[in-house]
Amino acid sequence: MNQESLLAQLEMLLPLAAAWATEEEQKILRDGVSLSEKEVGDARAVGAQSPDRVRLLQIETIPRPSQPQLKTACDAIDFLTPATRGLTLGYGIFIRSDCWRDRSLIVHELVHIAQYERFGGILLFLRSYLFECLTVGYSAAPLEQEAIAIAARVCASSGS
Repeated sequence: MNQESLLAQLEMLLPLAAAWATEEEQKILRDGVSLSEKEVGDARAVGAQSPDRVRLLQIETIPRPSQPQLKTACDAIDFLTPATRGLTLGYGIFIRSDCWRDRSLIVHELVHIAQYERFGGILLFLRSYLFECLTVGYSAAPLEQEAIAIAARVCASSGS
């Protein structure tokens, strides 16, 4: 499946992606831990409105959807690879075990929390985020670039 055909199928794939993301978010919210006091401060600094709702879940590898169409879509845009260190789904953040409590990674993921809030939920965020990944690529996607820039600014401003 190439990016053009994925773009054409985006609206069909979105409900599947949102359902998977919602299911995974529920696991994180159930099994994850609250942010530390410092992480709550970072969440506020990046614009998250409800840092008390955020949970972090340490995991060996970031999960990928098992649904064949979503797996194919992930492969086509090189998304959720073994190199993925963190993933934000709604108010839940998966953190790969070898990156647990890595401040710059968590701050980056907290920017995605603020983006989910700004968009009004999982489906609306994914519609924009995945569209960007399909049209300009993951690394150049404006939402990803925003997370990189804000995280760098927040981490630099506090000297860590």
